[in-house]
This record gives sequence, C-alpha cells and structure tokens, in this order.
Amino acid sequence: MSKTVTIRLDEDVYQTIKSAAQAEKRTISNLMTYATVSYLESSSFVSDEEMREIAEDKDLIHRLQIALKDVEQGHTRPVE
Repeated sequence: MSKTVTIRLDEDVYQTIKSAAQAEKRTISNLMTYATVSYLESSSFVSDEEMREIAEDKDLIHRLQIALKDVEQGHTRPVE
C-alpha cells in the first residue's frame, strides 16, 4: 500500500526536481521515489567489484574467522 509523505522544499530545489522529472517523462513522485531508492541501494550495498575484493583479501578473511571463533567461544560479545 502506498503512503503519502509531505515534505517542504525550497523553490529552487522543487524546480530542479520538476525539470528532471519532466526530462525523464516521470511524475515528481516517481522521480523522487526512484532517486531515493537508487541512492539507498548504492550507498547501502556492496558492489560486485567490492565484494570480489573483500572475498579475495585472505588476511581480512583470516581475521574475520578468528573474530568469529572468539565470539562463538564467548571471549567477546557483539556491540548491541
């Protein structure tokens, strides 16, 4: 179910969003939803390239395995 959200925008910001929406043949609401979701996905998730770098970092993997064993053995506890 969709939700209605009210926001206050400066006139310049509104005009920028309106122009961008018109250029992409979207509604303002659709553009703002798309832009917000795109931003959140790009800043919240690791790219395939970054994940590959992480997976290939043997030292990092080794240190993470040691840390996991410490947690499992009760030597440390995760921050809550």
